[in-house]
Amino acid sequence: MKNMNSEKMGTMPIKRLVLTLSLPMMLSMFVQSLYSAVDSMFVAQINEEALAALSLAFPVQMLMIAIQIGSAVGMNAELSKRLGEGRRDLASAAANHGVFLSIMHYFVFLIFGLFLIRPYFEMQTDNQAIIQYGVEYTTIITTLSIGKFMQITYERILQSTGRSFYTMITQGTGAILNIILDPILIFGLFGLPALGVFGAAIATIIAQIVSATMAIVINAKVNTDLDMQYVGFKPDLAVIKRIYSVGIPSMVMTSITSLVTLIFNNILLQFTTTATAVYGVYTRLQGFAFMPVFGLNNGMIPIVSFNYGAKNKERLTETIKVSLLFGLGIMAIGTVIFQLFPEQLLYLFNATGDMLTIGTAALRTISLSFVFAGISIMLGSVFQALGNAMYSLWIQVFRQLIILVPVAYLLSLTGDVNAVWWSKLISEVLTAGFALLALRSIYKKKIAPMRSKPEIKEERQYAPK
Repeated sequence: MKNMNSEKMGTMPIKRLVLTLSLPMMLSMFVQSLYSAVDSMFVAQINEEALAALSLAFPVQMLMIAIQIGSAVGMNAELSKRLGEGRRDLASAAANHGVFLSIMHYFVFLIFGLFLIRPYFEMQTDNQAIIQYGVEYTTIITTLSIGKFMQITYERILQSTGRSFYTMITQGTGAILNIILDPILIFGLFGLPALGVFGAAIATIIAQIVSATMAIVINAKVNTDLDMQYVGFKPDLAVIKRIYSVGIPSMVMTSITSLVTLIFNNILLQFTTTATAVYGVYTRLQGFAFMPVFGLNNGMIPIVSFNYGAKNKERLTETIKVSLLFGLGIMAIGTVIFQLFPEQLLYLFNATGDMLTIGTAALRTISLSFVFAGISIMLGSVFQALGNAMYSLWIQVFRQLIILVPVAYLLSLTGDVNAVWWSKLISEVLTAGFALLALRSIYKKKIAPMRSKPEIKEERQYAPK
């Protein structure tokens, strides 16, 4: 199996190889975007305050995902390493510790959901309707989030042992179930009581628990690479340290997005709750462009890493070029859709009046930044694959905290909410420039010194026999 994979990494045409490895993850990420958008689409049918409440709840959801995915990345690294060493026992221990840490993370958000949800919303707004909707929704998605944490963990275990196909089944089932349950529980169909945003949260939790259960059962039945043992489990601090040493940087990078979304929401609340609702709609919609690019990254990284390790300069540079073209193509399509159909996209969220006016300007302005954002996102993953993860972290910090937040605040001082949207374009353009300069530096240091195939062939031709 290893030889077959190695041969594929080193010989399969790059375009085909990138698509082969990326398409399952791109589809998976697209489903995740659908998952997060569905609640908002149906909740928007209640009223604008309910939609704004979900916008304010979004950073909490992002933080949960950031922490668990970061931990899962660390678990995968440890698990894959041990499988590569032929240490089935240590690989199984890594998976067991991943499950243990996901339970610990759940308890953190359980405490947050029980005691800190109302202060969280009261800190941001004094609109009692938004606070009430937010408390109802966020209390459920935090205190009953065990399904989400288990789902992410067991799906990553399947992926790390080469069974990504099953994760598409679990995620797809959850997304479809959520779509079915949302209108039933929100509006009270088939004789059930109308639960409003509370029903939206319950639908999400049920879908997550079903997906998690499926992932657990599938692991038990088809994952023959690991021995998952829970009875008598004792946490090993050394294993936990190794998992977190890899996972924490990923947690930090994703958590920055959660923090920036929180700050951006509060800047927009100075104008109107409608602006916050619009930004919530944007965060859901932009996932359909951004998430497939993240899936593309997941397919590109092992190809870049393999060919860098194999000192194959041609395939390495071609992989970077092809992946960039694919990523920028996806972002360009997203830009065109946002430019041509902003009203239609907003109607999905029951937009009327001010929301339609503000939202049309927002979607058209922000989408101008997509292609530049694609450059930063793709190159950040290239840096990770080449062993320069700190460049990726700095790109994320530079892109959001150093530029976006201050520029958004300064533009908000103009008193025109439409000016705030331009902060996204300014941030992405400057960050793309920074990322390209970093690529130039890394290329000179790491890629340029590598010998090309013609150079190696010529050296062998004239070598003394």
